[in-house]
Amino acid sequence: MSMAYADRDTAPQADTVVEQVRAIGARARAASKKLSLATTAAKQNALRIAAARIREQSDALIAANRDDVRFGEEKGLSKSLIDRLLLTPERIDAMAAGLEAIAELPDPVGAVIADWERPNGLHIQRVRTPLGVIGVIYESRPNVTADAGGLCLFAGNAVILRGGSESLHSSSMIAECLRDGLRQAGLPEDAVQMIPTRDREAVGALLRLHDHVDVIVPRGGRGLIERVMNDARMPVFAHLDGLCHVYIHRDADPEKARAIAVNAKMRRTSICGAAETLLIDESKAADVLPDLLQELAGLGCEIRGDDGTRTLYPAAIPAQAEDWTTEYLDSIISVRVVDGLDQAVEHVNAKGSNHTDCIVTEDADAAELFLREVDSAIVMQNASTQFADGGEFGMGAEIGISTGRMHARGPVGTEQLTSFKYVVRGDGQIRP
Repeated sequence: MSMAYADRDTAPQADTVVEQVRAIGARARAASKKLSLATTAAKQNALRIAAARIREQSDALIAANRDDVRFGEEKGLSKSLIDRLLLTPERIDAMAAGLEAIAELPDPVGAVIADWERPNGLHIQRVRTPLGVIGVIYESRPNVTADAGGLCLFAGNAVILRGGSESLHSSSMIAECLRDGLRQAGLPEDAVQMIPTRDREAVGALLRLHDHVDVIVPRGGRGLIERVMNDARMPVFAHLDGLCHVYIHRDADPEKARAIAVNAKMRRTSICGAAETLLIDESKAADVLPDLLQELAGLGCEIRGDDGTRTLYPAAIPAQAEDWTTEYLDSIISVRVVDGLDQAVEHVNAKGSNHTDCIVTEDADAAELFLREVDSAIVMQNASTQFADGGEFGMGAEIGISTGRMHARGPVGTEQLTSFKYVVRGDGQIRP
């Protein structure tokens, strides 16, 4: 396998970035028609071969990733973004394991969603079909290349990947592993393609490629998401900020509350499921908050609190208005003391991003109210928000967490990457 996928020649050679992206789109459309008809066994074989190639290329991937990290540091990426960019042997093995997990899932293509018969004898089925060609635009995280490529492949879709400029070398190598898998499984390798340039014009060209691309999935910061939503000529699976909340209710178990809050914030601060705001009932705050915030501070977390928080924990920095709407992706948390469940729900719905929010409580009625009234893609009781992940949901992997309401919501896995058609079987019926 060539390590220079990012610099490979295209056929035909594109004279401009726009022409190059259009050529990629045309190849993807042709590949999608063949992949949509592939057998489950062939797709499984492609994924398992790709997983094996990723493991075989572990040392080379880490070497390529060093170049990407160096490039990112020179660009001035934050510590949290460098963490997203970094590949380790453990993360590489997790990528491969994710592809293998996808291969073990039920094949969504051809699955019958609904089945019924009309009084006139017509037999009608609603059957899952691939979406076609999916464009994925993402920043920093090379593992998205494997997740997105593997999920799209198994759902019968061709995918065009445009990773962040800082992850070009790592992502290109991972994409080539997927292409190797497709090739060896007898499937069209152009079902997975990376846009091989750092030129920003490539993003605009992809967003205008509505005749070849059926849906765009952006995964990155607010600036990227807003650009995609404003400029795309095709539907978008929106993945907005991960402004996640943990709310400690008055009937929370103190130890559960402590463990969940610390894990939700500090396990990995750079992921979209990391908690950014902690809410706690006034009646519970004195018993729980001082020790909890001291533990977070001891782990290197900066505490920004409202007046109620600072009364109990004076070391907290006074929270500003923007703290309640900021996705830090860093070791920072905003903390507010609320007067009860209604105010907590109001805060989450007003300040959150409809991503993932958790209530910690032993009161079943309070939990049900929170789970029903909080308008987020994922709502939780007594569990860390860091479980907001397709792999943890048993979906093998995810392209992202969709915070929109159309078609896909929450983790976007293989089923969410399909549409459906109606198959109608009759026996000569005509309509009067």
